[in-house]
Amino acid sequence: MQKYIIFKVQMFKKGTKIYSIVNGKCPRCHEGDFFKYKFTFHPTKITQLHTNCPKCNLKYMMEPSFFYGAMYVNYGITVALSVITFLISSLVFNLTLLQSFAAIIIALIVLAPVNLRLSRILWINMFVSYKK
Repeated sequence: MQKYIIFKVQMFKKGTKIYSIVNGKCPRCHEGDFFKYKFTFHPTKITQLHTNCPKCNLKYMMEPSFFYGAMYVNYGITVALSVITFLISSLVFNLTLLQSFAAIIIALIVLAPVNLRLSRILWINMFVSYKK
């Protein structure tokens, strides 16, 4: 049990990609906030980023249309979420096919802000490494 706790602490410590993703921090310095606003369901504030990192001045939009690639990450997250929702709704709750699809649509709508933010932070973390 103690090894598991130590592994979990090591996995979420500053300097790891998971730390940047979970906390919404700059992928280079892990100190500046990546998004302008904390988590919100307000449609215009969901994915607003700072232009540069407030701490290390990393330019988040590295090239024009940089975050178009995050659409592919978002697609993968959406497919995984749809499959998981379908399996849970049909196997655990014994819902019909139509009810399962309704559950998928509801889950995708409710989790859309999470998917949008997660896909952007995952995308930039693929290209930028931590530097002390």
